Amino acid sequence: MTTLPSPATQSAPPPPGSMPTFAVISGAQVQQALAGRERQIVDLVETTYRLHGAGDSVNPPSYFLRFPDRPTDRIIALPASIGGSVRVDGLKWISSFPGNVSAGLPRASAVLILNDPDTGYPLACLESSIISATRTAASAALAADWLTRTRTRPTRVGFFGAGLIARYIHSFLVGTGWAFDSIGVHDLSADSTAGFCGYLRQSPSPGQVTVHDTAEDLIRSSDLVVFATVAGTPHVTDPAWFRHHPVVLHISLRDLAPQVLLASANYVDDVEHCLKADTSPHLAEQATGNRDFLDGTLNDVMTGRSTPPADRPVIFSPFGLGVLDLAVGKYVYDEAARAGHLHLIDDFFHELRRYG
Repeated sequence: MTTLPSPATQSAPPPPGSMPTFAVISGAQVQQALAGRERQIVDLVETTYRLHGAGDSVNPPSYFLRFPDRPTDRIIALPASIGGSVRVDGLKWISSFPGNVSAGLPRASAVLILNDPDTGYPLACLESSIISATRTAASAALAADWLTRTRTRPTRVGFFGAGLIARYIHSFLVGTGWAFDSIGVHDLSADSTAGFCGYLRQSPSPGQVTVHDTAEDLIRSSDLVVFATVAGTPHVTDPAWFRHHPVVLHISLRDLAPQVLLASANYVDDVEHCLKADTSPHLAEQATGNRDFLDGTLNDVMTGRSTPPADRPVIFSPFGLGVLDLAVGKYVYDEAARAGHLHLIDDFFHELRRYG
């Protein structure tokens, strides 16, 4: 006969110190934790790329929620886990609704869930549009640094697309020591162009700001080209525009036709992630039937396994890794905790006894 434990010993609650807590971190708190810390965040992103390259991460494919009646809209889930000193699991849930822009709202909105790697319990929910823009900009600034170490450092930058991501990338470039003699801008929206130019002229060391009427003029007059558009299919098709061998931060992933990539040196953040979902590198793979046009990953450059050439255009096409969101989100969480500003939700987890 089985003897049941007494009620006093059955389903005892965990000790107080181990009770899971759950925090909500607002966009204002995120902004406060990250403001003015461009160098620290770029260093953190570099560390995260190195951990990912060493296999100390789990970064499954992103999952796309699409809508047959709203083909331009999507919501993407990016699950991930990162080791090292960061050591956190989680998920970014980010939407892209281009129609928001005409209504005066940002295109993207997002939340980030952090999970305790020991218990699996969610630690926090963070407003993540700022985190997403920050990790994207930090990745771009890191790539700009490493991909130009074998050539003269660019002083002419051109932004193709003048939205929030362009602003963040410029902020991270300037915040990590870049200075530009000239800044070119091209966008199909006059309002976006005006807003971005207004921001540039008020920023530290703005340089000469020039609005270009055509994409060709922008590209030919820039040694560092930043694509930050919402393009769904390639619209830049002529490799001759890149004959001066610029470094290209192809952040929006779908601007360049395969023939442009095939005439260039190509680096990605993660090969398997980037060569899918009809990105420009994916289209180049489909056109050639192989991946020989890829020269490596950014981590390959950082570890010395690949050296970007100076006699060809160099293109960086990052798909955007969930591990970067986790690293930046955990940084924000730790900063809020150290400052005593975590907004804990009392009794968020209600059932903490297995048998009631």
